[in-house]
Amino acid sequence: MAQQGLFLSQKMALSQVLAPQLQQSLALLQAPTLELSALVQQELEQNPILEELSPEERPGSEKDENGPREEEIQMDPSEPPQDTRVDPTQNDDSNDPVDDFQAEFEKLTQLDQDWREHFSQTNAPIRSSEDEEEKRQFMMDSITAETSLQEFLIEQLRISDLSEDLIPVAEMIIGNIDDYGYLQANVSELAFSTSIDPEQIEQAIEVVQSFDPAGVGCRDLRECLMLQLERAEKSDTLEYRIIDKFMPALGKRRLPEIARGLGISLPMVRDAVERIGNLDPRPGRAYMSTPNQYVLPEVFVRKEDGEYIVTTNDDYIPHLRISNHYKDLMAQGNTTQEVKQYIREKVRAGMFLIKSLHQRQHTILNIANEIVSRQRDFLDHGVSKLKPMTMAQVAEAVDVHETTVSRAVSGKYIQTPQGVYEMKYFFSSGIQTQDGEGMSNTSVKDKIAEIFRKEDPHHPLSDQEVVEQLKEEGIKIARRTVAKYRSELNILPSSLRKMY
Repeated sequence: MAQQGLFLSQKMALSQVLAPQLQQSLALLQAPTLELSALVQQELEQNPILEELSPEERPGSEKDENGPREEEIQMDPSEPPQDTRVDPTQNDDSNDPVDDFQAEFEKLTQLDQDWREHFSQTNAPIRSSEDEEEKRQFMMDSITAETSLQEFLIEQLRISDLSEDLIPVAEMIIGNIDDYGYLQANVSELAFSTSIDPEQIEQAIEVVQSFDPAGVGCRDLRECLMLQLERAEKSDTLEYRIIDKFMPALGKRRLPEIARGLGISLPMVRDAVERIGNLDPRPGRAYMSTPNQYVLPEVFVRKEDGEYIVTTNDDYIPHLRISNHYKDLMAQGNTTQEVKQYIREKVRAGMFLIKSLHQRQHTILNIANEIVSRQRDFLDHGVSKLKPMTMAQVAEAVDVHETTVSRAVSGKYIQTPQGVYEMKYFFSSGIQTQDGEGMSNTSVKDKIAEIFRKEDPHHPLSDQEVVEQLKEEGIKIARRTVAKYRSELNILPSSLRKMY
């Protein structure tokens, strides 16, 4: 029997590992604009060579018209000429003469000048006016925190006439109410977990159910709807009887069965069901937290003289510079070799960061141009003309890897004449119509939704009938695919949509 224990051993193996600089470049590419600022700020804190330009100092501003100042080198993420780019990863010996470093800074100065000329020749991004910025700031300052359902119920509990010994019980009940307003525990469970008398729990539940909104604190839909009718003094109505005695049949819209059970006509049941539809099945929905999502478009698309112009949003991209102060340190004779080597390493790191920012904008712009080129019909006519497009097709067109396209569009938004869309929205598979053209699945789903919107509510369309209608328009699709899209659109089956 082999002896068991811990042993040390060595072995050789080949493996591929992403270099730290490449990982940084991929992180910058994948980060949306708002996250990119945080990443760059972290680099600014770690690299003293880098500085961020103020808005007045950026290329295109009034202060920038006279060119770069003598004491600093400015970098902008706009597209520079390829033949003037400096490779920040080239090897450099710490014992090289200072003149080599001086020549490198002269290259950086020339590179900056070329960037400025290119920036002035390209289309400037859409800039918001001072009035728009003031309105946006006013909107941001006006945002208030919403009151949750539990907070609203606690406020009502504080002004209620509930006895002191039942207030903690009522607070426990409120804590077990979900966002839709339903109590998620029965009396026996609450009594077992808290050792509170079940009668006290029932009394506290009854008090909570008297709070607004009507129907809060109930344990199921039937109790919720009945409580709303009781609060409206409609306990002796036909609606109350239907909910009390025929709730399962009502849920499946078996109106003839309800009519037979109550001994009344079908039109009376139909009218009562319509009034029941005015009740709120989720009383706490009005207090659900719905945080607004604020997005910043990475790309702008505008139409000029019949052509679509694509520009990147450079206003919120950090503009960095490398100050000549550190060149002076390199030129000083009393600067030690350790300091010089430190400055060289930081300059290379800063140049790689600036190059990565430029490459990010360049990649996103190329992908956006390809999207606009392929989706011109969508820009002209809307969702119905969205064409199928894959990331592999775009990657081949812009000469990058498919994963690069995936990272570049992740979390990015594009502002078009049709509205603001996530860039991933334009990537979808599709089907081929009878005329040989491709149609995006998103367009097919939009057509299916339009068909259901126009159907007769007394004679709802089945999935097979929708298949036949699409076939008449040249779209061949399976019935199970229609059922799948109908489910994604939150549309009930025909048996549950029928109005008697």
